Amino acid sequence: MSRLPFNARRARGEGDPPKRPDDRPMPVSALAGLIDQALRDGLPARVSVEGEISGFRERTHWYFDLKDEQAVVSCVVFASTAAKLDRIADGDHVVARGRVEFYARAGRVSLIVTGIQRAGEGRHEAALRRLVEEIRTLGWLDAERKRRLPPFPTRVAVVTSRTGAALQDVLDTLRRRAPMIEVLVADARVQGDGAAAEITERIRDLSERAEELGVDAVILTRGGGSSEDLAAFNDRGVAQAVLECAVPVVAAIGHETDTSIAELVADVRAATPTQAAVLVSPDREAVGELLDAHRSRLAFALSRRLETAREQLNASRRRLDRVHPGRFLVAERQRLGERGHRIESAIGNALGGLGRQLDRMQLSLNRLRPDRRMAREHAGHAAALSRATARLESVLRARLTASQRRLASSARELHAVGPMEVLSRGYSVTLGPDGSVLRSVEDAPAGARLETRLPDGSVRSVVGGRPNLSRAPRARSAPPGQLDLFDRAE
Repeated sequence: MSRLPFNARRARGEGDPPKRPDDRPMPVSALAGLIDQALRDGLPARVSVEGEISGFRERTHWYFDLKDEQAVVSCVVFASTAAKLDRIADGDHVVARGRVEFYARAGRVSLIVTGIQRAGEGRHEAALRRLVEEIRTLGWLDAERKRRLPPFPTRVAVVTSRTGAALQDVLDTLRRRAPMIEVLVADARVQGDGAAAEITERIRDLSERAEELGVDAVILTRGGGSSEDLAAFNDRGVAQAVLECAVPVVAAIGHETDTSIAELVADVRAATPTQAAVLVSPDREAVGELLDAHRSRLAFALSRRLETAREQLNASRRRLDRVHPGRFLVAERQRLGERGHRIESAIGNALGGLGRQLDRMQLSLNRLRPDRRMAREHAGHAAALSRATARLESVLRARLTASQRRLASSARELHAVGPMEVLSRGYSVTLGPDGSVLRSVEDAPAGARLETRLPDGSVRSVVGGRPNLSRAPRARSAPPGQLDLFDRAE
């Protein structure tokens, strides 16, 4: 909501509105400009207005009416201003400061509020609080006195306006959930002068004729609205009629946030007309499920009853069988048979014991026979001898194997150091005239006959000249006791 975006007189370049002939119409915008200018010229730029808040609505901006007993003024608080103010509600008595503007598009004069100051509780709100305290003292709000709704009503009366949307919500819900419930509509005004008396009269008529009409419950409802629209349901006479109604009353007045005295006194309060219809009617599908559950329980109970009867019949048959004469004969025959079995078993056990005793004596005699004892002793000696022989053979075999390994090792060592093995590596040995190994040139004088032995034979020679002495060290003779492999005669 804002000021008119232009001034009609300034737009025409005139200081005062022109005088028009009576038969010449002016545009709506021109009249709007005149109204706006008249408001500007005739009212101060800022005004303070005291009154009671009613019909508060918050839609980004705040919209409400400021009223007293004779008049109502529409008010707007822009969002930027509302963010700085304390919360307000219907019934608050306040002083609003702002400017008066004419919104040409809607043709509405509004007070553009820039500041709000509380001036105390509104008269209507105070009266309502006093009435609530009074009925609470009288016990009208006690939960103990409130009645439960019938689970399966056959006829429900609806007290509301025949032309209101609330009635259609109730009828649609009942038609969908429980079409078997009949609906009786008690038409009454739900707002304005005389509405409270008319509602009271309808409820009392239904209460007096409830049995005659077959009414099981009453729905008192209407749609939402301002606190003035709901004032009829805050009337003491309506509350007393609800209290004294012969059948339970479900009240659904306005929206969920609205609470009236009629709802406080009613047996059940619903948030909306639709919820009131839901509370008073069973769901068709839920009833079907309940019937199915009862059917299942009944079938189970019948099955259990038949099973119990069958068990009782079988028990009676068993008792008859136990007292039947033929059963005694069968029992005697069984006892005789059992005794015969026990006698046979006793004889068999006795013979078996004697047979086992005879077997033990036979075994004892067999163990005491001399030939058997000698055979056992001979078998023992033979086994011991066999074990000793096996051990001796094992020891001799191990020692023979060890001796063979030592002999092979010694042979390998002897062969490695034998003269023939040395000669095969390119050496030779020279023997003197006496057949001893020639170890020095001094042992080979001139004219001495020598024999040189090679791997494949020997060569005989005679020393022809004087021995040539070299500086080579004289070979040491073998230590005493060591075998000289080349010191042997042919």
